[in-house]
Amino acid sequence: MEFRSHCPVNFGLEHFGDKWSLLIIRDLMFKGKRHYNEFFESDEKVSTSVLGARLRSLEESGIISKGPDEVKKSRIKYSLTQKGIDLLPLMVDLISWSGFHDKHTEAGSAFLDRAANHRHELLDELKQSLIKEHL
Repeated sequence: MEFRSHCPVNFGLEHFGDKWSLLIIRDLMFKGKRHYNEFFESDEKVSTSVLGARLRSLEESGIISKGPDEVKKSRIKYSLTQKGIDLLPLMVDLISWSGFHDKHTEAGSAFLDRAANHRHELLDELKQSLIKEHL
C-alpha cells in the first residue's frame, strides 16, 4: 500500500478513515456482526458495491480477516485481527465524543459513564472479549 504521506493522521485515514469502514469495525467490535448480510442490514444502508469494497480494503490493510464460518462452511465469516482490535481505544473515544455532543445518542449512559470514569477497566474488558471472539 502506498501512502500520500507518513503523517500519523494520514496513515490512520489511509487504513480506516471513511464512514463505511468505521461502521464495519463498529459492527464487528460492538454489535457482534460477522457476515456480509449482517453488515448489509445495518441501519446506515450501505450499498453492496461499497460494502464489498470496504471489506476488501479493510482486509488488505490487515484490520480484518475472513474465513469460512464454522457452522455453515459455504458462508464467509469476518473477524478483527490484532491490528483491528488495537483500534478499540479510538472507537471508545469516538463513541464518548459522539455521546457527549449528540443529544439523541444511542450510546447507553452506563457505557458513557464507564468510558469517562473507568476507561482502563472498560478497555481491558472489551479487549479481552474481542481477543476471545476474533483471534
